[in-house]
Amino acid sequence: MAERSFVKEVEQLRVPAGTVFRGEGILAVTKALLEAGVGYVTGYQGSPISHLMDVLSDAQPILKELGVYFEPAASEAAAAAALSASVNYPVRGAVTWKSTVGTNVASDALANLASGGVTGGALIIVGEDYGEGSSIMQERTHAFAMKSQMWLLDPQPNLPAIVKAVHDGFELSEATNTPVMLELRIRSCHLHGSFITEENRRPAFTLKQALENPVRDVNRIVLPPASFLHEKEKIHERWPAAVKFIQERQLNELHDGDGEIKDVGIIMLGGMTNNTLRALMQLDLADLFGESRVPLYILNVAYPLVEEEVRRFCEGKKAVLVVEEGQPDYHEQHLNTILARLNLNTKVHGKDVLPMGGDYTVDVLRKGVRAFLQRQRPDLLERKTSATVTRRKDEPAPAAAAAAAPSAEELAAQAAAQAEQDKVEVPEIAAAIGKLLPPRPPGLCVGCPERPIFSAYKLVEQELGVHHVSSDIGCHLFQIMPPFEIGATTMGYGLGVSSASAFNAGGQLGASKKAVAFMGDGGFWHNGLTSGIGNAVFNKQNNVFVIVDNNYSAATGGQDLLSSRNTNPNRSTLHPIEAAVRGVGVTWVRFVGRTYDVNAMKQALHDALTSEEPGPKVVIAQSECMLNRQRREKPLARAAIKNGERILKERFGVDAAVCSGDHACMRVSGCPSLTLAPSGDALKPDPVARVDEDCVACGHCGEVADAAVLCPSFYKAHKVNNPTGWDKWLAGLRTSAVGWLQGRRDRERAAKQLYAATIDEVLA
Repeated sequence: MAERSFVKEVEQLRVPAGTVFRGEGILAVTKALLEAGVGYVTGYQGSPISHLMDVLSDAQPILKELGVYFEPAASEAAAAAALSASVNYPVRGAVTWKSTVGTNVASDALANLASGGVTGGALIIVGEDYGEGSSIMQERTHAFAMKSQMWLLDPQPNLPAIVKAVHDGFELSEATNTPVMLELRIRSCHLHGSFITEENRRPAFTLKQALENPVRDVNRIVLPPASFLHEKEKIHERWPAAVKFIQERQLNELHDGDGEIKDVGIIMLGGMTNNTLRALMQLDLADLFGESRVPLYILNVAYPLVEEEVRRFCEGKKAVLVVEEGQPDYHEQHLNTILARLNLNTKVHGKDVLPMGGDYTVDVLRKGVRAFLQRQRPDLLERKTSATVTRRKDEPAPAAAAAAAPSAEELAAQAAAQAEQDKVEVPEIAAAIGKLLPPRPPGLCVGCPERPIFSAYKLVEQELGVHHVSSDIGCHLFQIMPPFEIGATTMGYGLGVSSASAFNAGGQLGASKKAVAFMGDGGFWHNGLTSGIGNAVFNKQNNVFVIVDNNYSAATGGQDLLSSRNTNPNRSTLHPIEAAVRGVGVTWVRFVGRTYDVNAMKQALHDALTSEEPGPKVVIAQSECMLNRQRREKPLARAAIKNGERILKERFGVDAAVCSGDHACMRVSGCPSLTLAPSGDALKPDPVARVDEDCVACGHCGEVADAAVLCPSFYKAHKVNNPTGWDKWLAGLRTSAVGWLQGRRDRERAAKQLYAATIDEVLA
């Protein structure tokens, strides 16, 4: 069950040529693949590209009609290896994953693929997860493209440019016998727009033809002496072919501006175009339609750079600004090298006026472009603001009259002052926002079945002391956050178990404690079974491994796995993790089939940490991801209610009169549906716990409040939709009984007050 269904949207993939296609960037990529005659597609889901796998999965009927094969790969390495089908056969193949972590996993296969080269077009679509919206380390794909000499496309963030890049990518790959990487930034993946469609094409050469007419070319295999020849082929054949193709097809764009400005220009990556044009507009150097007064060189091909195009753009200019996010400054260095080789004296600005790292937002680019122009063409900043542009309040006011150009010393002082202002602005704004908004660290969803696992571990920790814990990538990584604060490291998807390997030496050194590692079911099937569990068995590790099984690859969008508990018409599921770990030699295994049972969870962890049995100890904690469960059950419940069926909805609440205000339910649970509320009792000034409307009645908060004994202040309520006659009669009886009891309590309270008043009168 994926995070989002595209069943309705994929019907657009059938539209005829010449249709205006409207939709999300990911959907446009799928349409472009079909128009390009792709023969097979595979990949591994991961933000921001997850939805591409979901779209392809929902589009399988259309893919089958066209003879396109699709499968979700077990990992990025498996996906990259599938591109070997394009090595000897003229069949087009595409793969997708989250960069740069996915590219790192796939690096072995990609290096071999790039060395031997391809015959059919091979397109690698990577979701460039860089910047503040990222969930991974801050790295970029560019370094890998350079390292293996694969061409890297970075199209402008609009649907026509993205669709064109897919077509260009396949053709560039075939023209140069080189795999091509297509980089889609976060905004490109999820933007909406329109483009004019072409006809869907069946593969010109199919996998069926390849199977029935096998071909082999030993020179395409990376073994000496062929591997030495591959390097020469890259330099002397593939690279010149790529440069020729890029120039002839004009994949990069050179814009002369308004013709008045000739001595400065801006070189930018395609993905930075929209923000850069917006920044220029705020400086009154571009209009609302993206027409820039300043000459622009837009690199829709991030690698390789074309020296002739660089010469053509930079010749006659005293300075250019390079706009590339992140560090190292690959393009800035490369451009300086090219200009030196061409004996051009054009000054290259980049990281001297723009930040070394972080998102290049419109505000950041506006400041950088302004700093660049203050050094090279300050007169351009004195132009009056047009009626369509509102000057920012921190922009310098336009000159009232023409004045002499500032001196070099004045320009340097202005740039230094602006740099200091920019350094201070962000921390001050962040501090101001921090005072207005409470901190909101990432955490687990309401009712998440992983929360009781960590609560149980914290309870065991109180008995057995603190242990070293290695974490893993996935939802369970939120264990490192309050209130659990479990986990010391995370090394990669499915590498949690491997991360604890060195601590196996503790047994040899006489250590009294075992190391602990957590890993999810997604990571287990991605990499953890062999790299983690199999390795632990082989090396007779004595560590404790907790496998969090929530039925899906939940963190990547809820896709099915080998161990998913539901049937999938296109995939083989229902393969238990326990069978897999026993299959590689684990003998000590404990299975907890309901993680919300904190007592059972606590006992399994305690047994694992205290067991004297040699070899790895594996605890499998299984309960369905609550988010996916709600996605599955809520539509069914709504439909049943609409049809008049009797439906019960459960949720928990807290009796304010009973709550002691200890708040252990929050300290050991951290559920977002728990909050604080006034007690309503003048004798109880401290706030009491309160459950909001998001509660899904998992019951975990009440259980952990008193070390796995349901706290007496918690109660479970049932809301009955479409009640029967019996329900109504029973509700009436209960209301009457409660009303009588409340009346008796009120009468007793009134009698006590009257008695107290009488005593006061007597004493007076």
